[in-house]
Amino acid sequence: MNAENTGPGLSCLVTGATGYIGGRLVPELLAEGHRVRCLARSPGKLRDHPWAGEADVVRGDVLDGAAVAEAMRGIDVAYYLVHALGTGDTFEETDRRAARIFGEQARAAGVRRIVYLGGLTPEGVPERELSPHLRSRAEVGRILLASGVPTTVLRAAVVIGSGSASFEMLRYLTERLPVMVTPSWVRTRIQPVAVRDVLRALVGSARMPAEVNRAFDIGGPDVLTYREMMTGYAAVAELPRRIILPVPVLTPGLSSHWVGLVTPVPAAIARPLAESLRHEVVCHEHDIARYVPDPPGHPLGFDEAVRLALQRVRDAGVTTRWSSASVPGAPSDPLPTDPDWAGGSLYTDVRELPVDASSLDLWRVIEGIGGDNGWYSFPPAWAVRGRLDRLVGGVGLRRGRRDAARLRVGDSLDFWRVEEIEPGHLLRLRAEMRLPGLAWLEMCVETDDDGRTRYRQRALFHPHGLLGHAYWWSVSPFHALVFGGMARNIARTAARTPAAATRHPSPTG
Repeated sequence: MNAENTGPGLSCLVTGATGYIGGRLVPELLAEGHRVRCLARSPGKLRDHPWAGEADVVRGDVLDGAAVAEAMRGIDVAYYLVHALGTGDTFEETDRRAARIFGEQARAAGVRRIVYLGGLTPEGVPERELSPHLRSRAEVGRILLASGVPTTVLRAAVVIGSGSASFEMLRYLTERLPVMVTPSWVRTRIQPVAVRDVLRALVGSARMPAEVNRAFDIGGPDVLTYREMMTGYAAVAELPRRIILPVPVLTPGLSSHWVGLVTPVPAAIARPLAESLRHEVVCHEHDIARYVPDPPGHPLGFDEAVRLALQRVRDAGVTTRWSSASVPGAPSDPLPTDPDWAGGSLYTDVRELPVDASSLDLWRVIEGIGGDNGWYSFPPAWAVRGRLDRLVGGVGLRRGRRDAARLRVGDSLDFWRVEEIEPGHLLRLRAEMRLPGLAWLEMCVETDDDGRTRYRQRALFHPHGLLGHAYWWSVSPFHALVFGGMARNIARTAARTPAAATRHPSPTG
């Protein structure tokens, strides 16, 4: 029996809308005529999404039963797209508790269906031998299926789409290493799935019949080893033939550090991806097609999924990335405001100077900062800081930008996160590198009394303990070089023609 795809739109709750899949699911649901409510810990991060005005966004955490209960009011279908991976050794317990709260509140609110996207697990492998990542995903699925609310659990292996962590890992390993010594898991058979087919299954699951309460494997038509995926990527991307030499000595831990050194994906995220590749992950049924029929040409094959993802990257059309979600454990305290903040010490470094350019030209340079454009001051210092951050498990500088020219609240920007943006006036970034305190960087476009453009830059640091104070004073001697150079070079770049400011920025000086 097929799910009905007609009828009035449903009321859908989406958790994880700030993440990679959730941020893409919301507009798909809206396009189908459904009403969407998003539950987010930081609603401001969704403010600048193109669909923000069409969805209802409420503040709350999946661990807060009262907030979940309020968000569930009037909901027909609840999407569970969150997990606590990377939050520490207790992430499995956190996932377990959040899933129970979600299921209990969905049942109490009379929700018709829960839809959950989990991981494809290998058949015949005892659960205790699975990676903590896959083990937790499987347990969450069982909890939701036992909640008393009809539940659809979709189980996917490697998701291929522009900006996904799996795709970025595959892309950078293949592009940066023409010859590579690889872990033995490159021989593991995998059934990747295109992000378009994942989204199609998620949307279609909303209208499944009430009697359906089960898990479904979802995958593309190709079963490949990771090695075959790398050679396939190289062929689609028109790269020279890659030489791949598997060795048995790289443990999942060492593998994750190897991936972290070569790709933008930090070790904390690379490790569960690598651990999940130890066992064969292949679909054993395609029953989802009974309820969400495959349109012509679907599910997409691996080569076509890669081609579409690469086209999105080249066209700067990546709508969400793996880094869209906040780094686990990243600070969420509000910015200390002047002058009424009373939270303790606050160090600042302020730079102001006139700019021989229009406000628009200056703003273009500010909004284009980071990624390939760099940070306009002493590149070696930024590179060293990024490497040090990765050595201690941080994100480093390799996350880059989602879009080369435009930013929105919630975007990751190297080891910063866009906390606030007022187009033409203010860009505020919050640090997500490992620090003994909280840090922000503000860049402002201002106009003086005579109508001349001025640039104002402010770095703020709220230290945690003696180590935080020691950190600030140890790096303060370099501020004139780093922050002073940044201000001067941003002003200098803005003073060039708009074409030069957007196409040939100079991060040196």
